[in-house]
Amino acid sequence: MRRLLHAILLGLLGAGIVHIIVLLLIPEFSERNAWSRLAMASNLYRMTRLDAEAGGTPVAKSVDPLFYAAACRFDLSDGMVRVKAPGNVPFWSVSVYDRSGHNIYSFNDHSATGKVLDSIVLTPAQMIEIRKDVPEELQGAIFVEAAIDEGMFVIRSFVPDDSWKPTVSRFLEQSSCELQDY
Repeated sequence: MRRLLHAILLGLLGAGIVHIIVLLLIPEFSERNAWSRLAMASNLYRMTRLDAEAGGTPVAKSVDPLFYAAACRFDLSDGMVRVKAPGNVPFWSVSVYDRSGHNIYSFNDHSATGKVLDSIVLTPAQMIEIRKDVPEELQGAIFVEAAIDEGMFVIRSFVPDDSWKPTVSRFLEQSSCELQDY
């Protein structure tokens, strides 16, 4: 009887561990991850609104209704990517993700020169080349060195009240995600 109880407890413990591992691996093997949903909504290097405020079906559901978001997919094997957004909003934050959705780098308006969003995402090899002679127009940009080929750049902006909705929407809609040749 004691051996049976011991075997049952070990079986339950093992099943629990396997269950947790499977749950943690679901995002890795999911066909409907953030990359694929964004790929269905737009092409590479195209900034796309993620929230329903842009009209249509949202690409991703926001957990916070006070933030609007936009994202673009990029491929660093084509070259480095520059992401810019004009204007001033109460707060913005940025995250760079790899294709699997792992956060590679994050920063916000407090890290930027004059709170202006101007960022370059590039590989370590591209960073070595650009450091040899940084073009003047990139002097104020935030450089994000990422050892990835494909990734996503996500901008989130705070909407403190309804009066800010047009300004924040314009900020995200006028943001750009462009392949750079330097």
